[in-house]
Parts: sequence; C-alpha cells; structure tokens
Amino acid sequence: MELNVDMANHWMQTRKSVFPKDYSGAVVPRHMIEQMLHNAHRAPTHKLTEPWRFVVFTGEGLKALARFQAECYRTVTGANQTFNADKYQALLTKPLLSSHIIAIGMKRDEAQRVPEVEEIGAVFCAVQNMYLTATAYGIGCYLSTGGITYFTEAKSFFKLGPNDRLLGFLHVGMIRGEGPSPTRRKPLEEKVRWVE
Repeated sequence: MELNVDMANHWMQTRKSVFPKDYSGAVVPRHMIEQMLHNAHRAPTHKLTEPWRFVVFTGEGLKALARFQAECYRTVTGANQTFNADKYQALLTKPLLSSHIIAIGMKRDEAQRVPEVEEIGAVFCAVQNMYLTATAYGIGCYLSTGGITYFTEAKSFFKLGPNDRLLGFLHVGMIRGEGPSPTRRKPLEEKVRWVE
C-alpha cells in the first residue's frame, strides 16, 4: 500500500474543532462513526492496556444523554448551591445539535502497571485518531470537557468504575457550508528547541 504523505500532512494541518452550532443537522453515516472508532482503537497504548472506552449516542440516545446530564448537573450543583439554570438548559438541548456524541472514558488498568497519566494520554491519542478520521471524511467534531465530565456521580451511567475517568464528549456532525477556518497558531519556533 502506497502512503500519501502529503494527504496525511494535510489532514493534520487542517484538523479543527467544529462546534455543534456549525453542524447541518444531517446524520453522519454509521460507517464513518465506526471507522472513527476503529482508528481510535489503533492508538498507542503502553503495556497494551487499551484504556479507551466509548459510548456512542445518536437518535433517541442523544435525548437520553441530554436528560441524564442535565439531571446529574442539577443534583450535584443543587447540593452545593452552584446550580445555574442556563447551564442546565444548555445540557438539556445542546446535545440534540449533534448527529452523534461519543462519551470518552478511561478504564484504569486494574494492575496499575503504568502511571495514570499514560492511560489518559493513550485515550487522548485515540481521540486525535477520531479527529483525523473525521477530517478525512469532511465531517466535524469537537471534544467538550465541560458539563458533567468531571462529576464522580456521572461515572456509573457510562459503566465506569471508581478508578476510571470520564474525560469528555466528542460531538460529531455534518458540517454546514464550509465550516470555520482552521485556528491560527503561534509560530512553532516559540515552542521548539533543537539540541544538535
């Protein structure tokens, strides 16, 4: 198989977060989501712990996710008096803008053979593989780490145990129009030091 390095470089350099407000409302074909998941499963993983766990919501599943996260938010923030009605409403309605939402979990290796940060790193490598696959298909995605992401009370809904982590939600949708332009970055030279 001949690799097209220019195309691979293009996907990495044009990859961008596309937010649900920029989705068309059309449903992303299932085979594209499945390919995103297959490519995520090929991410690097120290000691082959394969810590990524994904729960895919679409159709009626998006409504179930929206209801769960809004009520979880109300329960947790109501108890500590930080409840915000606008945030509650956003959690209830914004998921419906996406074709699919993939909950991103990290299943901790029971033997804890590697530091937790390496497990988290492996999961985010898997997410990057999904981003690049979406870019190749011309579909949008965006990783959200807000809402109920870090609520311990949310873990059981996603079949995560006490030592596991919910790391975010990957929103996926067909892009309306051209979509947003890639974000600008500061010069690479500001972040690299060569020692020769």
